[in-house]
Amino acid sequence: MVVAQAKAGGRPPSGSRPRGHDPKIVIALRRFAISITIFNIAGYLFLGFEQPWAWPFVAVATGYVTELVFEMIGARVEGRQPRFRGGGLKGLLEFLYPAHITSLALNMLIYVHDRISVMMFAVVLAVSAKWILRAPVRGKLRHYMNPSNLGILLVLILFPWASIAPPYHFTEHVNDVGGWIIVGIIAVSGTILNAKLTGRMWLIFGWLSFFALQAVLRGLVFGTSIPGALAVMTGVAFVLYTNYMVTDPGTTPSKPAPQFAFGAGVALVYGVFMIAHIAYGLFFATAIVCLIRGMFLWGVHFVEQARRQRQAEQVLSTEGDRLAVVDDGSGSDTGGQAARPAAA
Repeated sequence: MVVAQAKAGGRPPSGSRPRGHDPKIVIALRRFAISITIFNIAGYLFLGFEQPWAWPFVAVATGYVTELVFEMIGARVEGRQPRFRGGGLKGLLEFLYPAHITSLALNMLIYVHDRISVMMFAVVLAVSAKWILRAPVRGKLRHYMNPSNLGILLVLILFPWASIAPPYHFTEHVNDVGGWIIVGIIAVSGTILNAKLTGRMWLIFGWLSFFALQAVLRGLVFGTSIPGALAVMTGVAFVLYTNYMVTDPGTTPSKPAPQFAFGAGVALVYGVFMIAHIAYGLFFATAIVCLIRGMFLWGVHFVEQARRQRQAEQVLSTEGDRLAVVDDGSGSDTGGQAARPAAA
C-alpha cells in the first residue's frame, strides 16, 4: 500500500488515489474499512465486546493523527506534496483507510483492562512502524511488518499483564447457531474480498493447508490432541485472522508461489512456538515471517545494487579500453602522415 508518485518532482498528480498503484487495492481497503467498522458496531451492540464504547473513537482518532503527522513529515523531507491533498474528501478518506483498519483492529483484538493509554500506544506504534520498517520493492520503499499484528505483539511483550481479547469476546451474547452464522459470514465475505480484490488466495491456501499439516504432525510426534488443534480453525478469531490480517496486501507477496510460501511459513513457525509452549505464537509467527521477508527484500536490493555497480564498472572499463585503442591508432596515423612530406 504505497503511493505511486508522479514522474515530475515526485508529486502525485492532482486527484490521484493516495494508495493508487492498483485500483483494486483501494476498493479492497475501502471494503476492509467498512467491514471492520460494521463488525465493531455489531460487536458492541450484540456480540459482547468488552472495551468501553468510547475506545474505538479514541483509537481511530489516534491512528488518523499519527498517519497524518508522519505523512506531513515525510512529504517535507522528500520534497513532495502530502498524499492526502489534491483528491478532496474522497482522497483524504482513501488515504486514511489503512490507519482506520489498523486502529479498529487493535482496539478490538487486545485487552488492556482500563489502560486506554496502552491501547493508544499500540496504535501509534503500529501506524508509525510503516514509516520506519520499510524495504525496497521495485524501486520504492514499502513497509513489510504487518501493522496490526506488530502493534498487538509489542503490547504483549512490553506489558505482560495485557492479553488478546478472550474467545467469547466475539460470540458472548449469541447461541451456538449464531456463532456458526458469524463464522460463516466472515469466512464467505472475506474469501470473496480476497479472491476478487486482494488476490491473496494462494496465501490463504498455503496458510490453511500447512496449519492443518502442523496440527496433525504435532499430534503424531508429540501426542497433542489433533481434533483440538484443528478445532482452532473454526473460531471467529482464526477466521478473522485468515481473511483480514495475514492477507494484508501491503505486507505480503503478490505472486502465487511466494504467497503460498508466506502463508505456509507462518503456519510452520506457529507450530514451532506451539511445540515450545510459547503463548501467542500466532502473532510471533506472523512477525517473524514478515521480518524474514523484509530482510530478504533488502538482501535482493543489495545484490541487485552490487550487480548494477559491477556492470557499470565493466562498461566504464570497456569504454576506457576502446578510447585508449582509438587514441593509439590516431596517434600513429598522424605521425605517418607527418613523416611522408619530410621524406619527399
